[in-house]
Amino acid sequence: MIIRSKISSEVLHLVFRKEDFKNGRVDIINPDNFLQCSALMLKEGKTFRPHKHIYKKRTHDMISQESWVVISGSVMCVFYDIDDTILETVRLEAGDASFTLKGGHTYRILEDAIVFEYKTGPYEGQENDKTFI
Repeated sequence: MIIRSKISSEVLHLVFRKEDFKNGRVDIINPDNFLQCSALMLKEGKTFRPHKHIYKKRTHDMISQESWVVISGSVMCVFYDIDDTILETVRLEAGDASFTLKGGHTYRILEDAIVFEYKTGPYEGQENDKTFI
């Protein structure tokens, strides 16, 4: 599910459901974003060439981007547009993920949940990372 701004039509949020997985690799996030994610459905015995990643100097402005991956339980997500108006309310179940590239969000835990949260870093404290809606 792609959620676009009603103001600028740019992609602000994405929801990837467990049933969206396909054999092999699906790149979920456009490569020009800071947050990157791919969904991998792999067969037993699959392997990858050993590798390491290269340090790169980043010289552009960054916004923190965030993803939640629900392992168990359920979570209600409210996604906001760039003017702080509500765009969508989406329920995430085990195996689902949300991605906020721009715009605001909030989460309400509907059932006891285990969630992985991913954000771009470095984290420099709440006062330098967010404003409240």
